Amino acid sequence: MVTEPPPWSLTIPSDLRLLALARAFVEAVCQVAGLDERATHAVVLATDEAANNVMRHAHHDNPDAPLTIQCLIHPDSLEIRLHDEGAPFDLSAVPQLNPSELRIGGRGVFLMRKLMDELEVQPRGERGNTLRMVKLYRPVASSAEGA
Repeated sequence: MVTEPPPWSLTIPSDLRLLALARAFVEAVCQVAGLDERATHAVVLATDEAANNVMRHAHHDNPDAPLTIQCLIHPDSLEIRLHDEGAPFDLSAVPQLNPSELRIGGRGVFLMRKLMDELEVQPRGERGNTLRMVKLYRPVASSAEGA
């Protein structure tokens, strides 16, 4: 029986100044997992949008509300989970926007849907949600393997 390694985890206050730390954390995990540059960029951008949305909307710019980012490396996918302390959120209620539509806001979920292969939100008990995003990939062969 093969057991999966525990998830990589980062918990930060909901402070927009810490988004760079969240991006660096996710980028490092992508490199460990063997994602290519394009897939890494997609995962980092989607996570940045998600974390930004949690901080601004779920936590209403309350820095005392923690945001936890978990990354699970699977053989053919990278799973990112964001755990928030916000009110229940219904992802299906967010409209499928036309990117050419002029409006303020609503681009974050559109980007997450386009950049990731799976996107879902699950409530966590009395308060909070888990946003689950999955990126399918083939690990980049290391230079040692290609020699």
